[in-house]
Amino acid sequence: MTTAGKNEAVAFAPATVANLSVGFDVLGLALDGAGDTVRARRREEPGVVVLDILGDGGKLPRKADENTAGIAAIETLALAGVSWGVELVVEKGLPIGSGMGSSAASAAAGAFAVNGLLETPLSLEALIGPCLEAEAAVAGRHADNIAPALFGGLCMVQQIDPLRILHLPVPSELFVVVLTPHMELSSRKARSVLPKELPLHEAIQTNARMGALVYAMFQGDLEALAAAHAIDPVTAARAPLIPGSLQVIERAMSEGALFASISGAGPSVFAMTKGREAGERVAEGMKAAFAEAGLGSNVLISPAKSPGARLL
Repeated sequence: MTTAGKNEAVAFAPATVANLSVGFDVLGLALDGAGDTVRARRREEPGVVVLDILGDGGKLPRKADENTAGIAAIETLALAGVSWGVELVVEKGLPIGSGMGSSAASAAAGAFAVNGLLETPLSLEALIGPCLEAEAAVAGRHADNIAPALFGGLCMVQQIDPLRILHLPVPSELFVVVLTPHMELSSRKARSVLPKELPLHEAIQTNARMGALVYAMFQGDLEALAAAHAIDPVTAARAPLIPGSLQVIERAMSEGALFASISGAGPSVFAMTKGREAGERVAEGMKAAFAEAGLGSNVLISPAKSPGARLL
């Protein structure tokens, strides 16, 4: 990252995969190779101004208190207790409504860029609060995308108030494949179809599978990870909103994926594989399955162990 006497800072925050099927609103994983960038420039007047947003097709609000990067910047300045303000330029590298943590990436990059202007920067843990406020404005008050966007790696949100984030190990040979179909699905719509209650046996099965996933990560046991795969109640509820999604998941598993599900609120679908070569094979099958459902798609293949927000 380059700064001009603390007058300018540029930050990048990555795409994320949240939920991981078994950890609804609890688990999130950072990705490499895609994300949002925010440039923050100090100004003497207090407050936050969004000068421009690139790559959003004009869809996002330019008012700072309605934009996730802007809200995160406002909250970060307030937390730091400074009297000056900032101007922001947001560059969207993630599609909106993709299920890859687009709003969280903007919030994390916004908070991180402003933090880069401070003489005494805040801790990453402190930046969670401003990012949560930003996320709450568009997608609800949850940190399963925010935490990995800031910290990187695989994060478990144990609780929000008070905040407790657990950092889980990730096997070095584990890769993530994400297919993003050419459609948009809002988080609010995806949440609206979720069941309000779960039968006891389904809750027990989901808890057991989440335990298996956590065990697999700590032990580096990819067979245990594969044993945790199933179509969970959240995925089953959201699948009808994403044409061909269940077939894409099935194709991923038949091509050798260890684990597959809907990424976040969707419409992206992700799979986990042992190694990049397997990921490339799985990606081809998933792309073909989306094509059979009438949807083009973009492919991202990333190490499962990837960094979070950083200064450029």
